[in-house]
Amino acid sequence: MKKLGKLILVFAVLFYVNSTLAQDKNNQWQVTFGNNAVDFHPVGTDTEDNPTGHLFSEYFNIQKNWNTQTAINSFSISRFGNESFSYGLRGTLNRVTRLGDERARIEGKRIASIDAVVTYNLPDFMSFCKLEPFLEGGTGYTWFGNQRSTTMNGGFGVNYPVSEKVSIKLNSAYKHAFNDMQDLKAHFQHNIGVAISFGGKDTDGDGIYDQYDDCPDQPGLPAFNGCPDNDGDGIVNSKDSCPDVAGLVEFDGCPDTDGDGIPDTEDRCVNEPGSIEMGGCPDTDGDGVADVDDGCIEVAGPIENSGCPWPDTDGDGVLDKDDKCPNVVGLVNNAGCPNPSEEIMEKLNAVGAQVPFDLNKALLGEKVKGLLDFVADIMKEYSESKFIIEGHTDSSGPNAFNQKLSENRANSVKDYLINSGISADRMSAVGFGEGQPTVSNDTRKGRMTNRRVEFKVED
Repeated sequence: MKKLGKLILVFAVLFYVNSTLAQDKNNQWQVTFGNNAVDFHPVGTDTEDNPTGHLFSEYFNIQKNWNTQTAINSFSISRFGNESFSYGLRGTLNRVTRLGDERARIEGKRIASIDAVVTYNLPDFMSFCKLEPFLEGGTGYTWFGNQRSTTMNGGFGVNYPVSEKVSIKLNSAYKHAFNDMQDLKAHFQHNIGVAISFGGKDTDGDGIYDQYDDCPDQPGLPAFNGCPDNDGDGIVNSKDSCPDVAGLVEFDGCPDTDGDGIPDTEDRCVNEPGSIEMGGCPDTDGDGVADVDDGCIEVAGPIENSGCPWPDTDGDGVLDKDDKCPNVVGLVNNAGCPNPSEEIMEKLNAVGAQVPFDLNKALLGEKVKGLLDFVADIMKEYSESKFIIEGHTDSSGPNAFNQKLSENRANSVKDYLINSGISADRMSAVGFGEGQPTVSNDTRKGRMTNRRVEFKVED
């Protein structure tokens, strides 16, 4: 019992040492299922009553000396301590009929054992052909028929990895029994099994275990400890100011499309090389106004004139050289001139409502001259504005007829105004038939009101 106490103390120390090591293996647990064989011959305890060979004699004489079973009769579970050590328990079951050489035969007895095992993985340089050698030691308890004894164990083995989590393990251990007065003597136990490692967690499925993964919830790359690099520019997303567009390290992962040394995020002209002073835009004429803001790109001018040598007297955004109305605030798309006001357009439409047409015809009546001459005068005053002439009818007659009639009446007014000196390209004519009445067509007065011409300014 004293020896047993000492053995337990030794194993307890080994267990403590291993448990205090950093347990940083990907899969910290391993189970092994397999088969074992027991051999009493090559242990060096040869006697007349128990004829065995000297140590390691006939070590591989499987047919004559090994006690085997064709079944899964070995199971172990172990936990990794570090890259060198692991520790665990192994349980085995077998049937013995051979105690030494072929002269020593007995009626079959069950032999079972449970062992505490510490495994030491030999350095990498001792590996060969993918075989990873290891040493093991420990203590255990063995039952042999009605006999039992503590054992001290030591052995050697190899591990052959099949995948990251599966390997084939072979080992041979010398087991010294301390109760020498019984049939249970020292013996060798050989094991072969399939080892399965588990316990590692990879939440995002990127092949990098959470304990090493700086971004465990986002699939990433090993080069970035499991963090992603969406644009593949070599800069991890967390440090990339433009994570979805490939860029440069010096610009925190943002691109510089035009190569002017200014990242696109700060460049007002991403496709044209420029200067920092111009916000990344060029200044062709060198007047201190970026081309994108310069009204005269190739002619230098002061900033207050938008880079042009000519002023904008009325401040409407159209330089005086291009402004048809330089002293009146107007519209850029109207050559700097204003469009007629709403009040003037109301007067034009009041005239349009009085334009006389013959019944069901587009010919202008005799009194049209005075009315449309007023319209022509307004159009001449606003010489840069473009107008739309709209023709409308009442509901008398078929729809198709009214549509055509409205178009013809609008064109009749346009032709008159052309003859009055208004450029044709400043006017367009369109007919709406009876589709846009301003009042009901149920009365004669209403129908007269709906037979009209309207004027609008083209945007």
